[in-house]
Amino acid sequence: MKKLYKYVSPDVFKSIFCEKDVVELKSTFPKDFNDPYELFLTINTDRIDSDILAFYIETAGNISQLPTLCFSNLPDVVPMWAHYARESTGFVIELDEELLVKYYPDARIEDVNYSKSPTIIDADEVKRAYTTTKPRHTYWLQSSAFKAAYFTKSKYWSYESERRFVVGLNKIRKKNGRMILQIPVDCVTAIIAGPRIDTKLEKQIQNFCKKINKQYYKMQLGRSSMRPFFITADYRSYLFNGQQLDEANNYCSDCNEPINDDNGQCPWCAITDEDRYDAAFRNPMRRLARLGLLEDYMQTAAEIDAKHRNKVKDFKVKNKKLKSTSR
Repeated sequence: MKKLYKYVSPDVFKSIFCEKDVVELKSTFPKDFNDPYELFLTINTDRIDSDILAFYIETAGNISQLPTLCFSNLPDVVPMWAHYARESTGFVIELDEELLVKYYPDARIEDVNYSKSPTIIDADEVKRAYTTTKPRHTYWLQSSAFKAAYFTKSKYWSYESERRFVVGLNKIRKKNGRMILQIPVDCVTAIIAGPRIDTKLEKQIQNFCKKINKQYYKMQLGRSSMRPFFITADYRSYLFNGQQLDEANNYCSDCNEPINDDNGQCPWCAITDEDRYDAAFRNPMRRLARLGLLEDYMQTAAEIDAKHRNKVKDFKVKNKKLKSTSR
């Protein structure tokens, strides 16, 4: 079952779930996206005459603006939690793509293709449409331009793993100056709270999930891995497997972080008071502090470290000059 993920800031929970039986998500015209190069297309003008270029502008150069919803294929992208869920204080809505498409069969949904350079329209395709003047060739040109414009972004955005849902204006409701798409609430399969979510909002989300009989998760960042994991209300831990959230085979009985074995605890939670005492006893910095020598030691160590870094820097500069003169 293909899932879509919508990252949301904490202040819009009530507006998204304000209507009974539907979820209200904001759609946007591409011209209003955060990437200034949205809908940016170019063509190799060295290979095309001005009359053919004029034909391209006439038939495919002005891409229509359609309401677009931006989802992600992934629920565990930490920068997305930071950017779109307000520093992990918001939440993510998990949706069933198959069911969503069933409700909006005329919508177009595709993964975004990430490119190192601007999309270049095929000059030969433009020439063919211009020369033949056949409707199908012009239609193919328009389709190519639309796909390139709506489903291509710079590689710098690739971490988002974006999947776009494009609908017609007739499917949109205007509400408080926003373009709203109403999605039946049965398309929602889960809501994931951010690790820094406010306690009051977290409780609201938990209650709402119970009301609509959907799964609740809270994203967590562990100490043994940079990979986020997700905890349910009954403290079961899940990991994203690339397609969906699956329950981890083993997880720590104390902090719930997934672990590779069934020892019951992760290495961090397995630390005992005896271990902490031994670590403190062996810490040389504590001994220096007791003798009143720690501050002087740290200052001397910092000076030695700075001298070493300067020597390394000078060596690299000299080495670079030697390489340039030997060419």
